[in-house]
Amino acid sequence: MSFRRARPYVNKEWLEGNRSVVSIKSPYSQEVIGEQIIATSEDVERALSAAYEAKKTIASLSSYERAKILKEAARLLEKQKEKFASLISNELGKPLKNTLDEVSRSVETLEQSAEEAKRLIGETIPGDASERGGKAIASTFRVPVGVVAAITPFNAPLNLVCHKIGPAFAAGNSVILKPAPQTTLVASEFISLLLEAGMPECAINMVLGGVETGQQIVKDDRVNVISFTGGTVASRNICELAGMKKVLLELGGNASTIVHEDADIKKAAELCGRTGFSNSGQSCISVQRIYVHDTVVSEFTELLKNEVKSLKVGDPLLPQTDVGCLVDEKAANRVLAWIEEAVGLGAKLICGGKKTGASIEPTVLLNPPKQSKVVCQEVFGPVVSIIPYQDIEEAIEETNDSSFGLQAGLFTNQMDLAYRVAESLEVGGVVINGTSNFRLDHWPYGGIKDSGVGREGPRFAIEDMTETKMIVLQLS
Repeated sequence: MSFRRARPYVNKEWLEGNRSVVSIKSPYSQEVIGEQIIATSEDVERALSAAYEAKKTIASLSSYERAKILKEAARLLEKQKEKFASLISNELGKPLKNTLDEVSRSVETLEQSAEEAKRLIGETIPGDASERGGKAIASTFRVPVGVVAAITPFNAPLNLVCHKIGPAFAAGNSVILKPAPQTTLVASEFISLLLEAGMPECAINMVLGGVETGQQIVKDDRVNVISFTGGTVASRNICELAGMKKVLLELGGNASTIVHEDADIKKAAELCGRTGFSNSGQSCISVQRIYVHDTVVSEFTELLKNEVKSLKVGDPLLPQTDVGCLVDEKAANRVLAWIEEAVGLGAKLICGGKKTGASIEPTVLLNPPKQSKVVCQEVFGPVVSIIPYQDIEEAIEETNDSSFGLQAGLFTNQMDLAYRVAESLEVGGVVINGTSNFRLDHWPYGGIKDSGVGREGPRFAIEDMTETKMIVLQLS
């Protein structure tokens, strides 16, 4: 891979010179693959000013024009699929088979955003429902909020950027993007693609940096909506700083999947093995807690162990690799410490549990205690825990006994049981006869409790990135 440079894009220009430069290493090979130029506080101020100045220009574009640009961006991304996939794999350590899928999903997200740009519809509401409104009629319209701040994480560095920029631009807003510091190369490449697709130069600003950069954006009154994907600690800080702004939060989880006694155990083990370790478990809905009926625990454990041992671990750039590495060695050290804590508290190590550099072997634990971090916190690593239960009410209660509530899975062949459990689980989404780790990009995705506020998916994000304007006609 050629050496690349990630640069801030502010007020229609790529910034270089007289700024801090940070080397970018591949977490798997430790090879220096590029560098990123860090935005100064003055750069951030210029970006905020430029985004604010551009909002009327972007709002004045027709829905047709915005849709056309997003469709062209989707076409260009499809054409450059392999390039973007390789870049993500190199920068993040995510296996090529996963990054190719991410690029395909990103294309869909852009296409869906283009379609939704043409559906910014309102309604008419007669006034005569009120005694005082016999000669009045109201019409509602969706109008852009103005400036959307998009703050994105490293684990899906292309698709989650698309999930913010796509709906924001479709709705007629200008955007200021702050991507994760670990994945700035792909963000820079994507901004270049949007400009090539015809997006107005003033429509997008991007700044590169850490916490201070994000805080400067979040507390600025020129920002109308903050769309953030990340952790709970950062989200609380955002809420403290944001003031009177709309804040959309897509946060983490410690997802539960329930395997009942009547389920297709082989299918359940296969899907848990496949979706518990993709992207080394670095997904907010990755399979983490698997509650298994005690009559089938032995069978399920053996099937899952075999499934996990068949996963190919290694170089993320090889097409056959199933599991690459974590984002950095610091993350790997934390995950290893959590595994060791669980084993020390009485969990049985079924397989895995070893670390090499930033890689952790896919790990399966049996019956870790409730207070262990692998159960009660978000692992965000390649670790799943099998926890036996005797009664379905117990599995429901344990699933709900969490500060998180993003998504859950349930395997059963009883339709009435499936709906009863789904209604009882305190989460944003339930997948029946699938694991927690299943998402289509046009669905309303999001959680409750510490898993977030609002929903992603172009149609649903646009609702939060627009305001309802009402026009009233008084009839003579």
